[in-house]
Amino acid sequence: MAIEKCIKEFGAGDVIFEEGSTGRELFVVLDGQVEIAKISGGTKTVIVTLGKGEFFGEMAVIDGSARSATAIVATPNTRVMRINHARFVYLVSQQPAFALMVMDALAKRLRASNDRSFGTAVNA
Repeated sequence: MAIEKCIKEFGAGDVIFEEGSTGRELFVVLDGQVEIAKISGGTKTVIVTLGKGEFFGEMAVIDGSARSATAIVATPNTRVMRINHARFVYLVSQQPAFALMVMDALAKRLRASNDRSFGTAVNA
């Protein structure tokens, strides 16, 4: 598939995917910003705002589970590149540095989630 077909431009407020939806893609922000948010009863809680070079959707591309949050475009003219499951597996197998980058991001996001939920661990 040509790389151009994997790139899409969005406007501010556009929803890339919703929490609970299925999908086997990872997205990379090329330009602009994307908010990852939880929406409950009409209230939006932004977990993180991602910018150029950052990615989201990695949990679904890895395990095929439902999306854990909603991805909402925060700025006009935001461009993202979609990486489907097959391309992701290829990149991981051919580029170990890519796999390490994804694991590093997952670890940091898990630590941040734990800190929000349970507080920062105190070193003994």
